[in-house]
Amino acid sequence: MRNRFAALGMAIALAACDGFSVAGNDVAVEPSEAQARPAFEPRTAASFEIEARFERVERNLVARGLLRFDGGGPDAPFTDEMVARNFNALAFSEEFSGRSGQVVRVSRESALHRWDRPILIETIIGPSVSPDQATKDSAAIAAFGARLATITDHPIRNVESGGNFRVFVLNDHELRQSDAQLTGLMPEISPAQVRFVEEMSSDTYCVVFTSDPNQDGNIQRAAAVIRAELPDRLRTSCIHEEISQGLGLANDSAQARPSIFNDDDEFGRLTNHDELLLQILYDPRLKPGMDRAAAAPLVRDIATGLLSPAT
Repeated sequence: MRNRFAALGMAIALAACDGFSVAGNDVAVEPSEAQARPAFEPRTAASFEIEARFERVERNLVARGLLRFDGGGPDAPFTDEMVARNFNALAFSEEFSGRSGQVVRVSRESALHRWDRPILIETIIGPSVSPDQATKDSAAIAAFGARLATITDHPIRNVESGGNFRVFVLNDHELRQSDAQLTGLMPEISPAQVRFVEEMSSDTYCVVFTSDPNQDGNIQRAAAVIRAELPDRLRTSCIHEEISQGLGLANDSAQARPSIFNDDDEFGRLTNHDELLLQILYDPRLKPGMDRAAAAPLVRDIATGLLSPAT
């Protein structure tokens, strides 16, 4: 087993969002069974303190004109060349790697990764999340999954059990006890990656892991972890970015605009630019495992075709 994060990818949201790869050989994963939601549990004082901090952060970002929900406008134009450039930056490099048993931010080249099988999104919400909020979160995740299915023309649906892409919405003390939930889906996940979640710093909003156990570019499993203390805009931003990154766009880029795949927090929802990136990722002319050099001419042609006026 090689400990390479290209096999188990990871993206994190640090006052934004991020993603990771998980290394390992293909293993059998026990399907989860549909269960009634656990009885409501009280939140901890630390969780309420974290929630108050995130509310202050969100107010500050919105006051500065960030976390935009408009999807991009006349102030953020882009061309087919810019779309192709941004796609290559996002799809052929990764933000995080494993080093000396730690998860570290370091950019490295990667092959193209995407799903070749239907994506089954299963939402798992911690017992200390209020029933009303749990209902809202489940609906938001299901609706966004349906939107991604339309954008990519790839089969994506919401399931109550047996998901291969699990989205966890957990309060702080639930994060600290998430080992069994993560390893149940991804036995190949490294101790450092589990520790990253269980010891998630208060400036990290969310994270996603993707697993390519055969190391051939085909993602087979993914897990997104979203802090339940987040207020509405940051929560939406995490849902959009982590699930989108879990489809195969593992990196962020300072040049990507208008985009949620940028750590500047300017946009808080998937933009029209981002939709084009996902359409390119799932275009049949591209194949999982392709490197940047082989894919670049195709990416340029696809981007040009998507932005050319219909004739």
